[in-house]
Parts: sequence; C-alpha cells; structure tokens
Amino acid sequence: MNRTLIALLAALEAFIALAIGVGISLVPLSLMWAVQFDSGVSWDVFYRASADIWLVGHGVDLKMTLDPVLAAAVNLPGGDKPFLISIAPLSFSLLTILLGVRLGRKSFESGARFVGPLSAVATFGFFTILIALSAVHVNATPVMWMAVSFPTAIFALGVFIGARGEVGHSGGRAERVQQKVVGWATGLSSQVKAVLSASLRGGLITAALVIGASAVALSILIIANFASILGIYEGVQGGGGGSLILTAAQLMFMPNFVLWVVSWFIGTGFALGTGSSVSPVGTDLGLVPALPILGAMPTNDLAFGFLGLLVPLLAAFLAAWFIRPALLRALGTEVSFRWISLTVLGIALVAGILIGVLAWASGGAAGPGRLAEVGPNALRTGGIAALEFLIAAALGMYARSGVSTAKQK
Repeated sequence: MNRTLIALLAALEAFIALAIGVGISLVPLSLMWAVQFDSGVSWDVFYRASADIWLVGHGVDLKMTLDPVLAAAVNLPGGDKPFLISIAPLSFSLLTILLGVRLGRKSFESGARFVGPLSAVATFGFFTILIALSAVHVNATPVMWMAVSFPTAIFALGVFIGARGEVGHSGGRAERVQQKVVGWATGLSSQVKAVLSASLRGGLITAALVIGASAVALSILIIANFASILGIYEGVQGGGGGSLILTAAQLMFMPNFVLWVVSWFIGTGFALGTGSSVSPVGTDLGLVPALPILGAMPTNDLAFGFLGLLVPLLAAFLAAWFIRPALLRALGTEVSFRWISLTVLGIALVAGILIGVLAWASGGAAGPGRLAEVGPNALRTGGIAALEFLIAAALGMYARSGVSTAKQK
C-alpha cells in the first residue's frame, strides 16, 4: 500500500472519528429540532450547541452570555452576567483517545511509519479549527487557543499510544529519544529500578481498584434509586425529545460521576455548587439542577459513609500485598526496610497524584452564580487519598511479610 493511499485513509478515519464525537450530541439535538420546534428556530443553533458541547468535552472553556429574556426566564442567580463553562463531559475525551488508539494500531499494522498518524492528526486538527471557528457566537464563544489545541492533542495522544510499536521501530528521532530514556533507566541501580517499577504498578493498581469499585457502586445506586430517578424525569416534563437530550447528557458525564464517587469514597466528597457538599459525613445542598442522576445521590447515612472509606484503604492494601513478591525478587539480596518503605511511599504518591488529576478533570464551572464550583476539590482529594494509600499500602506490604515469615516457621 503506497504512502498516499495510507495518508488518505488515515485522514478519512480521523474525519470519521471527529464526526462521531460531534454527532453524539448533534443527532439527538437535530431530532429534537425536527420534532418539537417549528421553523422559527434554525438548525444552526443546534449545530453550534453540539460543537460547543464537543469542544467543552475536550477541556475547552466556553464563555457564555445568556440573552436577557432567557436569563429572566430561567431565573438563575448571576445568569444576567457573563460566565464560564469549564466542566468537561469526559466521555468525549475518552472516545477520542480510543478512536485515536484504533487508528494508531491500524497504521502500525499497515507498515506505515509516520505518514498515517501525521495525516490523521493534521486532518483532525484542521477540522477542529473549522468547528471552533463555526461555533463562535456572541452568546457562546470557546476560548480559541484551547479549542485549536486541546482536542487535537487528545487525539494525537491516542494515536501515539496505538502506534507506540511503530514509533519504537521508526529508526528516527523518536527512536533516539526512546534510547536516551532507556539509557537513563539502565544507568540506575537495580534497587532504584525495582522501587520505581513497583511504585508505578502498585499506584496504577490502587487507582484502578478504587475507580472500578466506584463504577460498581454508582451502578448499584442507580438501580436501587431508579424510582427516584424516574420521578425526577417526570418532574422535568421535557417530553420525549427533552428526555432523550437529558439522558444523552448524563451518559456523557458518566465518567465524571464515577470520579465523584471516588472522591466520596476518599472522604473529601464533591460540590454541586458553591457552599454545597456531598461527602460521607453528610450532604449539604442548596438549589441544584434537576438532573435525574442526582436521585441516586447518597444520603446522610454515616454508617454507610464510613464503610465506603474502607474502599481506598482496601485497594492500597491489596495492591501492596500482591506487589511485594515481585519487589523482593527484583531487589534480590538488597532487601531492606529503606527500599520497601520507599516503595510504599511511591505507591501512595503515584495513586494519589493520579486520583487528584482525575478529580481535577472531572470538575469545573457548570454555569453562573454558585454553579461556578462543581465537582471535587482536586488538591484535597489527591492529598487525602495519598495519605490513606500510604497507611494501607504499608499495612499490606508488612502484613504479607508477616504471613511469609509464619509460613517459613
């Protein structure tokens, strides 16, 4: 397959990936326009809304100004002044990364070097710029430098991950960079490499276990509170089209909701507006948006709340428990309290930083007034998580030591 054809196919797939992302919100909005609105509302309004949603979903901030009539109708405090939308529905970014990974792998399998990935990223970036420019409106304007860079960078990350094998065998600058990194790692002592490897694996396992448990907990809460969720749907009275849009919006925010449950398990909780708090020690809310998913929100059940705090502790304990044998094999005869303690600290730092970054990505400004603060406090969540992981990982590491000693006796 020649390079020109590879480049064209990669460009087409990048365009399809972008179209899928925009279409997720554009299709239901277009159906709503066709079914529930007369010709007095033009379709381009719904297109711009879809473009804005897609851009925000990739971390692009949106500057909003409500029409005075609309601001008075919705009666939102602060709605008459310009405000920022910065909370990203993370499903869009996740989808873009996955589609980028798929394209990167296909490029590697086709035998291409950089032609396919470069063509794909360039095409994605070009159409992203067009979407950003077409989305500009006096009432809703994306921050342009973020709009032209963030979505393309996220897609490029996915392509790079998918084509990492190709990058490693390219023989060019990428390979030289890789060789320098490997050379740096080779220059480290075996003990340091063992600690770094165990810390990274243990931290990733810990974070993955907490996120997985949070996803399961959210699913259980939705099923258990399904009647309350349906009641909110009925109260909204959005009709078939409105309910479809509301459901699609909640699905796009589902990764955010999972990460909010993570912060709840950590103990710091999350906010649904300035001055509000949802945490294991209690729920303090003012007026909140009528989102059906909020019907699954945990209540002031302290017993259940403190039981939930065991999730991050158990995750770090299990990660350290299973990491210890591999760590001891890698350390060989150099096993010591210092190296094991550094590994415990490394696991806590890796997992805590990852949880903190994800907490930061899951929150932001969702509207005017008190809605400028929605989601977890990233610094507090990451810091408390690291402390919990440190204690639990130390227990897991040394509990395994005690079991091994007892078996030897």
